[in-house]
Amino acid sequence: MANETDRELTGSDAPAPRPARPERSDGPHRPDDGSRRPYGPRKHFAPRRKVCRLCAEKIAQVDYKQVQIVKSFCTETGKMLSRRITGVCARHQRQVARAVKINRNLAILPYSV
Repeated sequence: MANETDRELTGSDAPAPRPARPERSDGPHRPDDGSRRPYGPRKHFAPRRKVCRLCAEKIAQVDYKQVQIVKSFCTETGKMLSRRITGVCARHQRQVARAVKINRNLAILPYSV
């Protein structure tokens, strides 16, 4: 027991001290030209707001018989496009989804290609 306490006091089993950390850089090393931006100037612009194209065309109800409109909201493989991609409002997205499902059931649109 005396040996264990002696080791604790001397620190022979203690881990070695860590080396100093290198300084972090903001990105790849480039010669300092005085600017803080590593990749050039940023262009500030307001993103263009998406407007529901069905509301803009004043289409109140999307019907399954309007095949060209319904087809424009599907991919080439037959999947429905999301609101994030198409930019339609929630109301019209629900109507489009319902019309796509009806058209698939009637074999007007394929389930998948």
